[in-house]
Amino acid sequence: MIGYLNGIVKFVYEDNCIVDVHGVGYKVYVDSRTRESLSKGQELELFIHTAVREDSITLYGFKSQTDYDIFAQLITVSGIGARTALNVLAKMSSKDLAMAIYQKNVTALTNLPGIGKKSAQRLILELKDKISADSMVDDDTAEWTQSEEKGNPLEEASEALSALGYTTSEIAEVFRKAKKSMSTEELVKLALKELNRF
Repeated sequence: MIGYLNGIVKFVYEDNCIVDVHGVGYKVYVDSRTRESLSKGQELELFIHTAVREDSITLYGFKSQTDYDIFAQLITVSGIGARTALNVLAKMSSKDLAMAIYQKNVTALTNLPGIGKKSAQRLILELKDKISADSMVDDDTAEWTQSEEKGNPLEEASEALSALGYTTSEIAEVFRKAKKSMSTEELVKLALKELNRF
């Protein structure tokens, strides 16, 4: 089972690239955002998900461990195939996607390619408890999120900010700067200050 490749980009195609690893060319499917960043002759490291079927072995590549982990979670959801998962990651970063699922933000999810309302609801239902806090925020915030016993300032602040019209991306970006000692009120104040909307 191939889990990682380090080689040279030999060719770049519409939805995949050929990575030369010591003279062996591996065909790796990547999302469009990753593909657009590639150029022939570039050195490339990819985390690889290997999909084995009766008639084929297909490689899917990711530049980060977080993207790989989110992809692996996405394809466990009924109705979400590998191509749909790649298209989703091309449109929304893994951190923002994790935040959207954590917030139960159906609207944000249905704006993604191949995701309708039912698919969005399945994503939330099946992945909300599997998405780790560090998929969304920095280590300090993740520790604080997991250690809270009474209420969850991160979730409460997310809901309040969503109600004020902030997007999932904006909220996620602010929370990456948060500290584990912050209360719900402090998180909201931080967001308002950072986003200059107060």
